Amino acid sequence: MENIREILQTMTRRIGLLNKNCCSVDGIDISVAQSHILYEIHRQHQPSIQQIAETLGMDVTTFSRQVQALVEAELVKKTPYPEDRRVQILSLTEKGKRINDYIEQIMNAFYDEIFSHMTEFEKDTVIRSLKLLNQAMAKTKQCCNPMGD
Repeated sequence: MENIREILQTMTRRIGLLNKNCCSVDGIDISVAQSHILYEIHRQHQPSIQQIAETLGMDVTTFSRQVQALVEAELVKKTPYPEDRRVQILSLTEKGKRINDYIEQIMNAFYDEIFSHMTEFEKDTVIRSLKLLNQAMAKTKQCCNPMGD
């Protein structure tokens, strides 16, 4: 059998998920985690801090620090939820939208380049396979946590 761990670890490195920063935009260094946060805030409609932290599988304390850095960089805005002022709603500022769009363009160009080396059939097969893998992962109870934290 193929070494699945090796295949996935190589893919993770090639995508750049181990890099500290995903990119630098307008003189702002955006971490990989922060780029995921911007993406999810953009994707979800008026999400709370808790919702995005859960979506990304991050503990709220770590997540809150990341969000605070994005607030200070004027990319994200926190607004108290009218029905429960303890809940903070997240939204992108205009600057945050611009940076998210820029990252989106970079990532789309990156994936277009990757898929340009495949036939249409191979591309469809990979995308179908990735969807199947994601669905199976969603059904799996155990998260990859070899240290048992």
